[in-house]
Amino acid sequence: MAKTAEVVKTKYLIDEKGRKTAVVINLKDYKNLLEFIEDLEDANDLLKAEKKAIRFTPYEKFRQGWLKS
Repeated sequence: MAKTAEVVKTKYLIDEKGRKTAVVINLKDYKNLLEFIEDLEDANDLLKAEKKAIRFTPYEKFRQGWLKS
């Protein structure tokens, strides 16, 4: 999981009027940001599934039943 406190070093591309038009980050920071976004998406999906769940089986109970099969 990506660290949330990590500082991403950015560089900016500017146009002829001096306005920032794009951001440049190094590949490692980019990959860390993608991983962090994926983790947030997974957490969001889990929250949605928990809200929609009609019933819930605790993991330990599920595991015991699965091991007996």
